[in-house]
Amino acid sequence: MGRDGQGRGKHVVVVGAGAAGLACTADLLASGVGVSLVEAAETVGGRMRTDRVSGFVLDRGFQVFNTSYPQVKRRIALRPLRLRPFTPGVLVHTGGGRLRRFTDPTRRPGESRDLLPGRLASARDLAALGVLTARDALLPPRRLRARPERTTLTALADAGFSADLVESFFRPFLSGVFLEDELETSSRFLHFVWRSMLRGTLCLPADGIGAVPAQLAEGLPDGVLSRGTAVARLAEDGVVLADGTRRRADAVVVATGQSAAAGLLPGLTVPAGRTVTTLYHAAARSPLPEPTLLVDTRRRFLNTCVLSEVHSGYAADGRALISTSVLGAPGAAEEAAVRAALAEAYDTDTDAWESVHRCTVRDALPAMPPPLLLTRTTRFGPGRYVCGDHRATGSLQGALASGARAAREVLADLGSR
Repeated sequence: MGRDGQGRGKHVVVVGAGAAGLACTADLLASGVGVSLVEAAETVGGRMRTDRVSGFVLDRGFQVFNTSYPQVKRRIALRPLRLRPFTPGVLVHTGGGRLRRFTDPTRRPGESRDLLPGRLASARDLAALGVLTARDALLPPRRLRARPERTTLTALADAGFSADLVESFFRPFLSGVFLEDELETSSRFLHFVWRSMLRGTLCLPADGIGAVPAQLAEGLPDGVLSRGTAVARLAEDGVVLADGTRRRADAVVVATGQSAAAGLLPGLTVPAGRTVTTLYHAAARSPLPEPTLLVDTRRRFLNTCVLSEVHSGYAADGRALISTSVLGAPGAAEEAAVRAALAEAYDTDTDAWESVHRCTVRDALPAMPPPLLLTRTTRFGPGRYVCGDHRATGSLQGALASGARAAREVLADLGSR
C-alpha cells in the first residue's frame, strides 16, 4: 500500500515512545507516511528504561532480553548492545540453606546433576518435562496456539507434573515471569514463554535494558520524535498537548501503557495490571559468583540475581549489585523480611548491604488469564488506534508485534479513505 503511494501525504501522531510506539512509527515511516512521535518523558522506552544512581546501572525493575523473539530478530542489531548472558537455568532455594540447580541439560550437561531422579524431580516429572520441552521447542507456533487453553496451574497438572514439582519449581519460577503467584495465567502464554527460553538466550545489554529502545529511536529521522511532550487529550483533528498546542493528524495511535491508554480513549477496555517492586542492594562481596537467577520455594521474593555477575559494569565501584523483585509495593517491615530471606537464600550476612534504590512499577505486565488473545486488532474508532503489550502478550515481542499491527491497520485504513 505504502509502496504504491496509498497513504502518502497523510500524517499520523503516535503517542508514546515505548517499544510499541517506536515499532509503529518505524513501519509507518517506511511506507511513506509522515509521523509525529510524542513522548511525555525525556527518555524513550516506556517501562524499558535504565537509570544511573551512584555509579550503578539500574533498570526500572528486573528485566531480561530474549534473543529468540521474531520482532527482535527483525528490528534489533544485537552486536551494539554488547549482550551478556544469564546462566541457562535457575537456582532454587529449597530451605535449610540448600540450593538446587534447574538447568538446561542441552546447554550445560555438566551442571545437570540436580535433574537426576529423586533430587529436584521424580522420574515421572522428568519425563513430563521432556515432553513439554520437546513439544514447545519443536512444534510450529500455530500448533501450539491450537492446543486447549486453560490456566497454567491446570495445564501443568494435565501435563503430568506432580504437585511437588509445581510447588518446588514451577510456581516460584513462573511467579517471577507472570508477576502473579496463583499460576492463573493462560497456558498459551506459558507455552510462549517456555518456547522462547528454549530457543533463545536470556541476556542484558551492557548499558542496561534502556539501550534497546534507544537503538530503535536512533533509527528515526530527525524531527520525528518529540521528548518531554505530554498529550492532554485527543481531538477530532489530532491531539492537544499539555501546553495547549495542537498536533494535527489523519490518524492517532495511542501506544502508551494500559492505564494511560484508557485515560486517552474513554471506553477502552484494558486488562488489570501487575505491580512489582525491585530492590537494589550493594554488597562488598558477591553473594553468588555466577550470573544466575535464584528463586525461593517459600516465595518470599519473586527472584534475585547478582547483576554485577552478569556484567561488571553494572557496579562501577567494584562492589556487587544485587537485584531482588517482589510482588506489589512492600512496606518497611516487608522489606526487612525480604532482606532476612536473602540472607538465608544466599547464606550470607545481609545487614551491611547498602540499599541503593527501590523501583515500583505499576502495570509492569498485563494480567493474562484465559481466554487470552495473543494478538488483537488495534482499531478503536475512526482514525483511532491503540497498541502495546496489553493488546498482545506481556513481553517485548508482544509490544513490538502490536506496534507493527497498528501500522498495518493504519496504512490499510488511510489507503481506503
